[in-house]
Amino acid sequence: MPRLSVNLNKIALLRNSRRTGVPDVFRFGRIAHDAGADGLTAHPRPDERHIRRTDVLGLAELMRPWRPSFELNLEGYPDRRFLDIVAEARPEQCTLVPDSPDAFTSEEGWKLDVAQHRLVDAALNELKPLGCRVILFIDPDPAAVAPVHNIGADGIEIYTGSYAAAFRDGHPQALMQACAATAARAAELGLVVNIGHDLNLDNLPALTAALPGFAEASIGHELTADALVMGFAATVRAYKAALGGSA
Repeated sequence: MPRLSVNLNKIALLRNSRRTGVPDVFRFGRIAHDAGADGLTAHPRPDERHIRRTDVLGLAELMRPWRPSFELNLEGYPDRRFLDIVAEARPEQCTLVPDSPDAFTSEEGWKLDVAQHRLVDAALNELKPLGCRVILFIDPDPAAVAPVHNIGADGIEIYTGSYAAAFRDGHPQALMQACAATAARAAELGLVVNIGHDLNLDNLPALTAALPGFAEASIGHELTADALVMGFAATVRAYKAALGGSA
């Protein structure tokens, strides 16, 4: 069964709109764990508009009794700031994204041109000795997979935002097939396959069925939105069920 990694960025975003510390990111990390999630994801951006460096270190400490089976996944652009956070927190998984520092959200995968290749290669040289799994965020395109394998990363996270948009428009089949072909190519090369971005209880079951054998879905925004209606623990359980093929 695929793993569910709950992204806490939007909990932190809401907290940052006040100075009271509410909602408490660590409390929601514990709720996710107790409700059956398999790990937590955090993406500490340079402007700290949601997750902060101190949150990452606090989550690593909170999770200490549960790790390594309950994994910490850190996402980010591999600049000096992010690499230093990873070195201090020692996550089980590190997902590298090609966002510029001022990016609104992650909406594009690595192309691994000469400049990106140099950047990612340098990051891998630092991350691999830490013992964490290194994942590269890529578009749903089978041609994007081999460069990830060739550079020595451990796996891919398929950007599913375009699939989610097509699902909303009522014609998801082409993007679903692109995701499936990308996952199949990665499996051929022995890479871990993760998925993430705009996944929800409506679009997740069909994609899960089309991608047998993928390892993990990282979900935050849609899960947090559903939790406003359903409650956080119940929503985590619902997303776990959706990943398992249940309603």
